[in-house]
Amino acid sequence: MFSRRVQKAAEPLTRHRWAPARATRKPFRTTPAAAQRAYSTSSGSSSRLSPVFSALLVVGIGCTGYGLWELYGTLTMWPSEVRQDLRDALKAKEKNDLGLSAQYFHRAWTTVRNLPLDTLGEEPYLKLSGVAVALADVFEQDGQLEQAYNLYQEVLKIMQDATSLTGNERLRAVAIAGKIGEHAETLNKPQAEEEKYLQWAVEEVLRLVKEANAGEIDPDVDQLVLAELDLPPWASSTDVGAPLEALAGFYRRIGKIDFALPLYLQAIFILIPPPPQESPPEDQCRGAQLMGNISELILHRPGKLTPERLNQAESWAKQALGTLQKTRKLHEPIPICEVAYAAALFNVGFMREIAGDKSMASRFYTKGLEHSRAIGMQEGVTAAEESLKRLATAA
Repeated sequence: MFSRRVQKAAEPLTRHRWAPARATRKPFRTTPAAAQRAYSTSSGSSSRLSPVFSALLVVGIGCTGYGLWELYGTLTMWPSEVRQDLRDALKAKEKNDLGLSAQYFHRAWTTVRNLPLDTLGEEPYLKLSGVAVALADVFEQDGQLEQAYNLYQEVLKIMQDATSLTGNERLRAVAIAGKIGEHAETLNKPQAEEEKYLQWAVEEVLRLVKEANAGEIDPDVDQLVLAELDLPPWASSTDVGAPLEALAGFYRRIGKIDFALPLYLQAIFILIPPPPQESPPEDQCRGAQLMGNISELILHRPGKLTPERLNQAESWAKQALGTLQKTRKLHEPIPICEVAYAAALFNVGFMREIAGDKSMASRFYTKGLEHSRAIGMQEGVTAAEESLKRLATAA
């Protein structure tokens, strides 16, 4: 696994885990905390899919990381009733007195949720949820995940019951739902509960995109390709792609590969749109990581690993590597891209090892070793050294 330093640089990428009988090493990959558990073959829940979600899956075939709103802005934007409690909560948090900070934040939360909405000014649910998120963050830092989980559920229910939310407020609700899904996994909540929140987040961003393209979507078409639609002006590719990524990671983990694949594809379409559209280098590198996830999922499909399937998996792995090579040539070093490049080199080498091409496998493992050393990624160094030793032993 990656160290915390490397993992932080790689977020919000998703791990893929697979090791065939012919090789004992798993593909190398980056991950958010919510996707670190080992692959599970459980069947998952049998919840019904809504029409908008089904339309997404027809195409083919992971809250802090989602940009939750920061409280640490100008305190004068807050009503006077909660301003002092917020100030005291922040001071206590700075001193690492999490218990006292939670007390002040909790009092502010109790006060703000009972205030008339008009006292919170524009986009009141951003401020309302902001206090809850700040309190939940203190709970998380203090190891009280169950309390954070319950609080996220409480504030999401308030936002879902609201009669009218702005686009930014709806994105906040999406982010909170993603956080609930993340904690549901960590706390070993029922899979159906985790799926419910992650799926709602995806459905909500789909509704936002569809509303932004009202009149341009043919109602008789049952396929929805997000890359062909315009995002709302206040939404970024990460806002839309992260929930897809999180839900895909969930389905990957419970073995619903046919659900995970189209979600990963949709996320890639958003992160790396077709020409002449362009995307930031960070998105290019994240998209490349998801290509690696698709490669892994193809290998994970039930049944014998045929040459055709291996070729498909390797094509995605090579496409990921090619995307990273191109992006790295055009831009200064970016941490997420450097980490992803090390993983991609290793994964192509792994594919070559599975195919029995030990010479090419050795070349890619060696390149991965050199790059991992260059960026100071010890996990990459260890993985490549072990793989090279395995090849030498089998020679």
